[in-house]
Amino acid sequence: PSCLGYPLSIFFIVINEFCERFSYYGMRAVLVLYFKYFLQWNDNLSTAIYHTFVALCYLTPILGALIADSWLGKFKTIISLSIVYTIGQAVMSVSSINDLTDHNRDGVPDNVSVHIALSMIGLILIALGTGGIKPCVAAFGGDQFNDDQEKQRSRFFSIFYLSINAGSLLSTVITPILRAQECGIHSKQRCYPLAFGVPAALMAVALVVFIVGSRMYKKVQPQGNVMIEVSKCIGFAIKNRFRHRSKQFPKREHWLDWASEKYDKRLIAQTKMVLKVLFLYIPLPMFWALFDQQGSRWTLQATTMDGNFVAIQIQPDQMQTVNPILIIIMVPVVDAVIYPLIKKCKINFTPLRKITVGMFLASLAFVAAALVQVQIDKTLPVFPAAGQSQIKIINLGTSDATVGFDSQLQSVSVASMGSVNYMTFETSQLKSLTVTYGNGTSTKTLPLSEKKRYTLGIKNLADTAVELLSDEVTSKPEEGNNLIRFINNLPNDINVTMGSTAFGTLGPLSASNYSLFSGGRKDEIMALSNAVPCSITSKSLGFGSAYTIVINGCSGNILDVTYFEDIPPNTVHMAWQIPQYFILTCAEVVFSVTGLEFSYSQAPSNMKSVLQAGWLLTVAVGNIIVLIVAGASKLSEQWAEYVLFAALLLAVCIIFAVMAYFYTYVDPNEIEAQLDEEEKKRVEKDQDVSEKQVEADSRM
Repeated sequence: PSCLGYPLSIFFIVINEFCERFSYYGMRAVLVLYFKYFLQWNDNLSTAIYHTFVALCYLTPILGALIADSWLGKFKTIISLSIVYTIGQAVMSVSSINDLTDHNRDGVPDNVSVHIALSMIGLILIALGTGGIKPCVAAFGGDQFNDDQEKQRSRFFSIFYLSINAGSLLSTVITPILRAQECGIHSKQRCYPLAFGVPAALMAVALVVFIVGSRMYKKVQPQGNVMIEVSKCIGFAIKNRFRHRSKQFPKREHWLDWASEKYDKRLIAQTKMVLKVLFLYIPLPMFWALFDQQGSRWTLQATTMDGNFVAIQIQPDQMQTVNPILIIIMVPVVDAVIYPLIKKCKINFTPLRKITVGMFLASLAFVAAALVQVQIDKTLPVFPAAGQSQIKIINLGTSDATVGFDSQLQSVSVASMGSVNYMTFETSQLKSLTVTYGNGTSTKTLPLSEKKRYTLGIKNLADTAVELLSDEVTSKPEEGNNLIRFINNLPNDINVTMGSTAFGTLGPLSASNYSLFSGGRKDEIMALSNAVPCSITSKSLGFGSAYTIVINGCSGNILDVTYFEDIPPNTVHMAWQIPQYFILTCAEVVFSVTGLEFSYSQAPSNMKSVLQAGWLLTVAVGNIIVLIVAGASKLSEQWAEYVLFAALLLAVCIIFAVMAYFYTYVDPNEIEAQLDEEEKKRVEKDQDVSEKQVEADSRM
């Protein structure tokens, strides 16, 4: 059955691919944040495990291709591995339910190792599933066409690529929104079970859709795997060459010619072409090492930025959607506008030049990321190091004050209702301080601990009141949340609530602990003083800030409050990530699309699976490079790591340009034709010989 000139079965395959990619990219989009916030891993471990997983997903296709070609056939392979895949996604979803081990119901899993074990099992099953079916689905789609449908087949591959990007685009938009919801039985949490559950459901849909179409598929029997043949041929050539290494054996034109005792001329010629392309692949992993950091390092970078786009609040993991959106726009633009323009300028933009340009652009994107990182670092607070303490002063009094630190250290003046931001001292040197209001002086001894921040509240009452508050904050709030605490500057007790969070009763000049609020909101502050309710709506506190709010009084049921900024909010806007995404997407368009086309044009048609395997291998190796570089470089500064990656890729790009310069393009069809010609001659010659033989026999 056909529809619009396409076999009907194609539509099932395209829908299946869309659901599968939605499932994979949706899960991958929130993965690094799941590691960081749910499993409580640090940035480096989260990045490492993320890239290990991606590397696995690109190593398993080789396994999938072997199973499909040598044993089960594509159809059965897709079905059996999809089942594994669906189970993996479901396990992943279960692993993120914090009520699973949260027996004391405090919102934190009591036994994290259960969650870690489950999510690792889930990820391994997913890697097996997604990798195993990756080489089969596109090829299985190609099998559905007859030989006379060449045009439809190439159009199918374009639609196929589009469905991949549509799936990844939608899931990268939707899954982070699901993650940002609050859900849970006993305590409200970020909703990871839903963020992993929806991809699991879609994977099940993909599987069902694929099975429904099963009556219509053309199923090609497994033909045996070319990869195995090629490997055997190479192995035999090396072994044979080694056996005949002494001088008496004549040299052969190419080391692969040593396989000619056992393998036919055609296979050897084809293997030579394949190896020529695979040799060019050696520098390519470095590109993927940079490209795949969108999901790890760049997402973590976005968590320290301001995601407020006018009316919409963008989640850090949603910034990855910039890539598929741009791909969908850029692929047609580049093909229809940019390449023709370059052609008009009489520049011969060969495939290998395109790949070189792609590498250069990716390295540029990382320079852009480093520039953004430098801007972010300027806004990050500096916390006290070992042996140091920091003190901030808030003057709650009605007149100016002077604070002197131990005779030999400096003194500062603080205006009424003003503050002096954190000053850093050597903990061992600072024992006491004096506060002077007009003529009254008060001395206080300081029991400071190292690596801590303190706030000093001072006020001129009958005698000078000095309160030292320990600030329990040691890092900037994560995920763009805000920390808020209150100080009571009234002469009587007050009861404070903000939004739905109760801060309890505060005595005069005492402070509450910090509470966490989600960023970008404005909440109502309520204070009950002598049973008189007073309220005010807070100002917008941005993202990732910490504030101390001082309650000064109440007139006409309106609170009088003063805000003191302890940690400044994220001020660098997420939109600043768009340039680096744009440059990287341009790089992907000229690199990725060209790479596969070039590979296919330089090798015989029956060797495509070997090249596909090689190409996916470059992605896997790229992700392993991230592990090695990020692990080996002891760079404490994130921007320096970006620059390091940019420099490495630039060096590799230059090496590749040199390799490409010496590469000569071949036409596999011509070589095939020559081989056919030789074979024909050989057959004719054999026939002549046998005919003469017959004649000679008949004469006897």
